Amino acid sequence: MEYFKKILRFARPYRKYAVLNIIANIFYALFGTLAMISLFPMLSVLFKQTEALYTPPTWEGISNTKTYVEQALNYFVTQKASEGEGTALLFMVGLVIGMFFLKNLFGYLAMFFITFLRNGVLKDLRNALYDKSISLPLSFYSEKRKGDTMARISSDVLEIQHSFLSVLELVVREPLTIVFTITAMLLMSAKLTLFVFIFLPISGYLISLLGKSLKKKSDRVQEEQGHFLSIVEETLGGLKIIKAFTAEPLFSAKFKASTQRFYKFSNSLLNRQNLASPSSEFLGISVIGILLWYGGRMVLVEGSLKPELFITYMSLAYQILTPAKAMSKASYGVKKGNAAAARVLEILEAKNPLDRSSQKKLNSIQTAIEFKDLSFSYDKELVLDGFNLKVLKGQTIALVGQSGSGKSTIANLLMRFYDPQKGSITIDGTPINQVPLPHLRNLMGLVSQDALLFNDSILNNIALGKPDASEEDILAAATLANCHEFIGQFKEGYHTNIGDSGNKLSGGQKQRISIARAILKNPPLMILDEATSALDTESEKLVQDALETLMKNRTSIVIAHRLSTIQHAQLIVVMQEGKIIEQGTHQALLDQKGHYHKLVTLQTLA
Repeated sequence: MEYFKKILRFARPYRKYAVLNIIANIFYALFGTLAMISLFPMLSVLFKQTEALYTPPTWEGISNTKTYVEQALNYFVTQKASEGEGTALLFMVGLVIGMFFLKNLFGYLAMFFITFLRNGVLKDLRNALYDKSISLPLSFYSEKRKGDTMARISSDVLEIQHSFLSVLELVVREPLTIVFTITAMLLMSAKLTLFVFIFLPISGYLISLLGKSLKKKSDRVQEEQGHFLSIVEETLGGLKIIKAFTAEPLFSAKFKASTQRFYKFSNSLLNRQNLASPSSEFLGISVIGILLWYGGRMVLVEGSLKPELFITYMSLAYQILTPAKAMSKASYGVKKGNAAAARVLEILEAKNPLDRSSQKKLNSIQTAIEFKDLSFSYDKELVLDGFNLKVLKGQTIALVGQSGSGKSTIANLLMRFYDPQKGSITIDGTPINQVPLPHLRNLMGLVSQDALLFNDSILNNIALGKPDASEEDILAAATLANCHEFIGQFKEGYHTNIGDSGNKLSGGQKQRISIARAILKNPPLMILDEATSALDTESEKLVQDALETLMKNRTSIVIAHRLSTIQHAQLIVVMQEGKIIEQGTHQALLDQKGHYHKLVTLQTLA
């Protein structure tokens, strides 16, 4: 129940619905028992077993409860019978119908109120999962499949609603129904009720034995569901490559293998779960059979129990079966929900190493950004080793070098997608890990090699970093980024939806929109990570013009393979295996005839 308690904290905002549900369930259980008890006076009238009693009974204490109740019923029936047996019977039938009506009315109200709680928890749990998922650092997902996270937000949360939260409906209603029913049964015959206390716990224990392996089986089902969702996500994301390399059979085989495992695990889980209802019903009816045998002897042989009382008693005894079955099924649900809750809580309780409370807020760059003795590795091998660099305000710094030399890692660390294992990064002397992440990232604009756009309008994609921007500001940013002209060619202009990942646009168009997005944000620091490396010559010229506009009068860090794009940088830093091996202006580095000269020569730019 540890996971159940943790999930229940999401129910606090909806506790008024829980209270109303409990009240409705109390009345449901009460009228459910009274509905069965109301059969007794009706049967007494039918079988003409009512003892005529013309004076109301006197209460003589709890020990005399059964006699008092019987006399009160006899007195009540005698009063009605004086008006005619037909009238008495009609009244008794009306009483039974009225009790069942009230029982079902409060049953509906209980379900009505719990619906708001269940769906509210479902909504808040999904929102919390989503918020936590996007707040966790990129390192959290380096070993996790995106499809698995999707499965936790969708199917696992739904499983919690169906299993854990369904228990809330049973916590009050079913136990109270059993308590009220057994109380009534004790009043009717304590001797007969002893059999219930002996045999029902035995049957309950036998049922519980069936559910021990449910959590393990449910774990497998949930994990496999996350696995095949990951395959779907990878397939749709890389459909172009899959088709280009005719790899459809390979991915189809992977998906079918996963769904086959899911089929196998699901069958095993559901077959075990489906045993709950028939096994509990069989064991329950076995108890009823014993009661019929023993109670029948009390009526026919001993004469110690009235026939109409025995029929009412058996109705009450059978009524216990429904809540007992529901509680048995709920215990299976809790075990199954336990697995889903564990997977959900793994994300919700994941520690975010980037979460550090700090009041040091930066609104601009006054002097410089400094990288001091930085060392970092994604796994075991160092990507940066003792990296030192100072970037002055308003300066354009270019990072060049072979792939894997650590250039993009500098950008990742500066934006705090990761934290270094050693060393620090400071802005105006303040370590960036002491600055709240929103404030830090508001200082920066990013234009990456892959222009990541969203399935939305061009207008909303440009306004991503500044949602409150006016249309005039957005148009101005698009004009500076050299994309206003091609946007005007679309029928819906800036309100054109660009499709998933911006697939309706060319590479150059996507890149210029991402530059317009950065221009609109207008940050003091711009990070350009291979912004033109994937473009053709014509697109590169347009994008480069936009980038030069973007870098004017602001601090810029440019990561580039194409050295033609960084010749005018005030400082070029040449990196190799995580270390700086050369630095200087374009001409100064050429004159050194070193590694940079070799790179330029290879690109025929000398």
